[in-house]
Amino acid sequence: MHLRKTVLTIAAVLVAGLLASLGAWWSALAIERRSAAAVTSRLLSDGITWATVEANGLQVRLIGTAPNEAARFRVVNMAGSVVQASRVRDELDVTAMRAIAAPRFSLEILRNDDGISLIGLVPGKEVDVALLEKVSALTDAPVSDMLESADYAAPDGWDEALTFGLAALKLLPRSKISIAADLVEVTAISKSADEKRKWESDLARLAPTGLSLRMNITAPRPVLTPFTLRFVKDADGARFDACSADTEKSRSRIIRAGVAAGVTAKTTCIVGLGVPTPRWAEAAEAGIKAVSALSAGTVTFSDADVTLLGSVDTSQSDFDRVVGELQAQLPPVFSLEATLPPKPSATPAGPVEFTAALDEQGKVQLRGRLSDEVLRDAADSYARSQFGADRVYTATRLDDDLPDGWAIRVLAGLQSLAQLHHGMLLVRADTVELSGVTGKPDGRDQISRILSGQLGQGKTFRINVTYDEKFDPLAALPTPEECAASMNAVMKRQKITFAPGSAEIDATAGKIIDSLGEVLNTCPPLELEISGHTDSQGSEGGNLALSQARAEAVLTALQGRRLDVTSFIAKGYGEQTPIATNDTEQGREDNRRIEFKLLSKPEPVAEPSPVDLAEAAVAAAEADGTAIGVNDAMDPLAEADVTDAQIDAGTTVGGSGDGESGSGDGDPAAVDDTGADATPIADGDQEFIFEPSDEKWRRPKPNPQNLGTE
Repeated sequence: MHLRKTVLTIAAVLVAGLLASLGAWWSALAIERRSAAAVTSRLLSDGITWATVEANGLQVRLIGTAPNEAARFRVVNMAGSVVQASRVRDELDVTAMRAIAAPRFSLEILRNDDGISLIGLVPGKEVDVALLEKVSALTDAPVSDMLESADYAAPDGWDEALTFGLAALKLLPRSKISIAADLVEVTAISKSADEKRKWESDLARLAPTGLSLRMNITAPRPVLTPFTLRFVKDADGARFDACSADTEKSRSRIIRAGVAAGVTAKTTCIVGLGVPTPRWAEAAEAGIKAVSALSAGTVTFSDADVTLLGSVDTSQSDFDRVVGELQAQLPPVFSLEATLPPKPSATPAGPVEFTAALDEQGKVQLRGRLSDEVLRDAADSYARSQFGADRVYTATRLDDDLPDGWAIRVLAGLQSLAQLHHGMLLVRADTVELSGVTGKPDGRDQISRILSGQLGQGKTFRINVTYDEKFDPLAALPTPEECAASMNAVMKRQKITFAPGSAEIDATAGKIIDSLGEVLNTCPPLELEISGHTDSQGSEGGNLALSQARAEAVLTALQGRRLDVTSFIAKGYGEQTPIATNDTEQGREDNRRIEFKLLSKPEPVAEPSPVDLAEAAVAAAEADGTAIGVNDAMDPLAEADVTDAQIDAGTTVGGSGDGESGSGDGDPAAVDDTGADATPIADGDQEFIFEPSDEKWRRPKPNPQNLGTE
């Protein structure tokens, strides 16, 4: 009986323990589920789907990959707000941090008469002291350093862009230069249109390969005396021999009238000061319209004097009608003189002539008739002053029965001939004719201005002049590579000699230094290394020091010739780079030398075709929303009506070189249908992307035209 009670007791205890275990297990399982569900619900309510919740007993495990550390911390806090924080186990991973991208580095340099300011962000742990020293060397004025640095490697192209930017800063005394690794923007103010063209040419040659260059160089408007416009219509078509305007709006109106009268060639119209009346464009339009109504003719405006010349094929009645209409349309300030040439006689007498022939070597021959000794001496003296005392040959005869004004015609013709590289002057009783080739983009304008101003109202002259870039002293500058080659050629002809073991240049080397100076005077700004070399005799360290001293001596000698050598460096190489054996006296003599080497040499690239240039201009206009005329991409007379697109496409409207009006280099101007400026584009506002070629720099330039003029 006692045993039975014991067994029952044990069984009851076991059953109770089993039931307690089952209850505890069920309770724990219920708590796990409820905790996991509660935390999961909390996370999902906040849109967090990247984390999962698992319960293990009283522990709540968070599993997943957080996008960043802040998100991980937020999820852990959320779970701790639902269950006790001590129960939460953080098993979350965090996405690896990506490398922080380098900032865009840029440097803006402002220079004026008061000093230089540097603003921007440059690569490096700190701002390079050498950069500040280079900038300080350019001026005695203070340099304001407002640069910040970021500890990143310099991006590709940064060093080349910075070097070019500093070269531009040295060249431009009043400028703003913005430098980035892929683009340099240059804004500057020049003193004249010629200085503007020279700066553009120099900057273009200095720009490294692959660097985009945007230039905005402005120049003051020129004073035009006399204010001249000359429009011609003959067998060769309609054209402008000279075009001047006082405003952008006037220029657009004049060009529009020319296109309507049949002008198809690109036209340079200078915007300048000196206009006799604000109604200049109105008068010019009337004159162009009058010539257009004739079969052939010429109208010349010289200040307020207007000369209309018909042709021998024009009937008197038609000419009188056109003259009457023009007289009625001209503003009151203008004075009109109209001439219809007489029909040629059946047996014309031989003409009385004076000629001056200028050949390509610059020599002039004066022949024909002059009125007296005074005029002969004056013509000979003037020609010698213009072309050189030893370049003039005079073979004229005296004739006291010459027409009135002969002396003025001869001297004005010689003054015009001086604008040509080579050509011919012909003076007759009824006209002055000039033909040839000029290296000046505005040569025809200058000739028209000279003749119209000197000859006076009603006098006839003809111009047949071609612009050729190879005779342009600015466009035809040698490339840096050609300059370095020329200097080394001088050194090959005759070496600079030094006293033995010394850096003192021998007195006989003065002519060699002069020859090097002559080469440099024809070159654009250069970054050049003067390299000194020795033979192997002596110690290596001594030879290195001697070569350095000799290179510096040459640099000092060039500087003494008043040459710009601020971008030159002298570097000695000692005996490290022989060009011949050091075992013979001749070899050692060859190794003792001075060489010139460009510090930066652009890689040759293929020159873009006209189609590529046109497409690039259109793409640039579409990208920045600027209206740009693409001169060679369209036919200006493709449609019957004259439109703004035709003017922009078929007529290059150049100006005076100022910031308001353009430079005369073929910059387009956008106009509305009324002739008013819709989007006036200043000369410097046009964007140019330059790519140097292996021979010479190509850039937008005045269009060569071969224009005959009646």
